[in-house]
Amino acid sequence: MTIVVERLELGGAGRTVMVKDTIDIAGHPTRASSRALEETPDAVRHADVVQALLDAGCRITGKTSLHELAFGTTGLNTWTGTAENPRYPGRVPGGSSSGSAAAVAAGLCDFSLGTDTGGSVRIPAACCGVFGLKPTFGRISRAGVMPAQTSLDCVGPFAARIDLLIEAMAAIDPSFGVLPTVSGIRLGVVPVEADAEVKAALDAVLEASDFELFKAPLPGMQTAYDAGLAIINRETWNACGHLVESGLVGADVASRLLAASKTTDADLKEAEAIRAAFTAEVDAALARYPILALPTMPNYPALVTEAADTRAAIGMTAFVRPFNLTGHPALSIPFEGASKLPVGLQLVAAKGADELLLAVARELVRRLEQ
Repeated sequence: MTIVVERLELGGAGRTVMVKDTIDIAGHPTRASSRALEETPDAVRHADVVQALLDAGCRITGKTSLHELAFGTTGLNTWTGTAENPRYPGRVPGGSSSGSAAAVAAGLCDFSLGTDTGGSVRIPAACCGVFGLKPTFGRISRAGVMPAQTSLDCVGPFAARIDLLIEAMAAIDPSFGVLPTVSGIRLGVVPVEADAEVKAALDAVLEASDFELFKAPLPGMQTAYDAGLAIINRETWNACGHLVESGLVGADVASRLLAASKTTDADLKEAEAIRAAFTAEVDAALARYPILALPTMPNYPALVTEAADTRAAIGMTAFVRPFNLTGHPALSIPFEGASKLPVGLQLVAAKGADELLLAVARELVRRLEQ
């Protein structure tokens, strides 16, 4: 299993943590699982989140593999090798933070860190059957994280249990507060088109949770998805496009980068207008229902043997990418469908309400375990 690209032993005797290889650790190179960065020099200082982990007494035990340059949704990587999906062998681990999700699923660490620009924490969390959180945009420091410039990307944790996810968030976020009570919280269920087994599994979960449920349509989801794609394309091309000339970028990612280079200023301007409109739409829904609920992915994870085309697989992010565009916090809770394959329930909260989001997730899990 190519989950860990470098073994480390840093920090105290607390929780063991593995870190996505887009996050700087002093004295070690940040290669983003790309041969084009094989000769990159060692980082000179820790990323802020790494320093926060060390300050919290955590022990960093490795850097994890990813979909090359964090620009793909399947986690497949021909250079480092693809991280095996420990709980669902033969299925894609999800991208781009594939190794971080797989490390938690395999029990290699207490929690791990990934990054999420268009679903890159929530998608692998759903594929590997673990919890994954994308915090509010800007809440967690990205100093020392690739790419340096972004309007979408967030550092976020993975864990096998909700209490460990909460503990991880407290370690990396100095502003993280006490979780509020959730009595009387109403959930807005966002109607989406998804696989029948996925929908049935999550409908059953929501009914069993005993939260008050209401329908909360978000008609701008598709245009928000397209806008998020335009922005990630421009921002990733700006950050990584120069690497294509090396001839060392994997064919799938190089092809996607070259396609991304065609994003125009007009495309970007339209995307920013959609960002403003959809953000207002989500804020309005959250003013009625403090938590929104919908699937993390529309289908079960694909088989590795059928997922070679990165651009074709991008639809995996249909339900997650819109919330990168808006910057709202969102997490994925692991469940299974009738075929015993992984299904993620995505919960979304207002900006800055990460504590409420985690409190509701914890309570939902508690109620289902009774």
